[in-house]
Amino acid sequence: MSGTTQLEALGTTERRKEARTVIASSYLGSTIEYYDFLLYATAAAVVFPKVFFSGMDDWVGVVAAYGTFAAGYLARPIGGVIFGHFGDRMGRKGMLIISMLVMGIASTLIGAVPDASVAGPWGAVLLVVLRALQGIAVGGEWGGAALMALEHSESGKRGFAASFVNAGAPTGAVLGTLIMGAFSALPNSQFLSWGWRVPFLLSFVLLGVGMFVRLKVSESPIFKAAIEQEKAERAAAERQGAGRPAMPVLQVLRRPRTLIFTMFAGAAGFALQVVLATFSVTYAVSRGADRQGVLYAFAGASLVSIVFVILGGRLSDRLGRRPVMIGALVLFILYLTPMFAMLGSNNIALVFVAFTVGLMIHSTLFGPLAAFVSEQFGTTSRYTGASLGYQLATLLGAGFTPGIVAQIFKDSGQNTASVVTYLAVMSVVSIVFILLTREPKNNDLLTVES
Repeated sequence: MSGTTQLEALGTTERRKEARTVIASSYLGSTIEYYDFLLYATAAAVVFPKVFFSGMDDWVGVVAAYGTFAAGYLARPIGGVIFGHFGDRMGRKGMLIISMLVMGIASTLIGAVPDASVAGPWGAVLLVVLRALQGIAVGGEWGGAALMALEHSESGKRGFAASFVNAGAPTGAVLGTLIMGAFSALPNSQFLSWGWRVPFLLSFVLLGVGMFVRLKVSESPIFKAAIEQEKAERAAAERQGAGRPAMPVLQVLRRPRTLIFTMFAGAAGFALQVVLATFSVTYAVSRGADRQGVLYAFAGASLVSIVFVILGGRLSDRLGRRPVMIGALVLFILYLTPMFAMLGSNNIALVFVAFTVGLMIHSTLFGPLAAFVSEQFGTTSRYTGASLGYQLATLLGAGFTPGIVAQIFKDSGQNTASVVTYLAVMSVVSIVFILLTREPKNNDLLTVES
């Protein structure tokens, strides 16, 4: 039976019901994963420089803390390859369960890492190891969640369906920032001693919720159809004396142009995302704004941005992925200078406006990104290709950006014009590569070349 016939046999009503369940599961799972992953970003901005890198110049401590933050992004492509390989061979669902388990345990243990006064430099070392495990987990999580949503949805709604996975990032940021913000109301000594740890320890509770939901969803029908088809083709090839098909990662690397172009196309989106979550928070607080107020402003803006992630995905189903992404990047370039002016105003209302507009623009770009990357690859290597392309984009765009931006800012005498220039150049590079990449909106997922 062909892959298309198998999909049709499911029935329209059944498929739509199952699609809604899977999308909701992907959204919830992504929210929990990004709560853990982005909670670290908030802690790196307001806690770790004082807890693990005390005794340094303030901005030197910030750069050092952002260095541990980068470890997660270095590990994400590794997670993409590992989980992608088994996800393309054994199925999407099992890898999602394992990735969530790794993330939940690593995040909980971060809350138990002893500070510099107890463990000296070993506290920072443990932080880097656990951050790397977080990166491996989220590197595997994103691809599986995106493909489950994408492969369960109808062809004209793929951007909308996959956008819910990326909507988990701001939702997780809201959850993490609100909880960290609540504990930041403690006296400073208590917050830096134990208050910041509680949000990480709560990850264990979220892990239980996420595992319960993940275990209930079904495997991707497109994956099952493709695997059945591949088995038949492999059996025929073996009868004719042909070799086994290449590993998923080798299938992807046979077409390096697709991987490289998607990596550079997505890089600026992650640079802008991580600057908003880290450097912008640090900058606003350093200009005199109340720490808790800034965290709540970011959380409120992130809440608004969730809607725009989904709207960006929906809009890309109509206009195409490329026009929506390019338009958002152009708007962000124009917005960078007024954004930093508002962030440095020492006025919480203006800080909230700065975060809100910035995240609205970014979310419009972020919404189509999951579909844009995933649709470039064939079914039997899609988990690996999408994960690797997406995670290399995060490494290139976000992994070192907080540290680079903080260093540029420090070296320029704390002049935000240098930061604006850096981010604008990154955005232009992504625009160029989006233009060079094919529009994938109308691709048939069963026939995309592997």
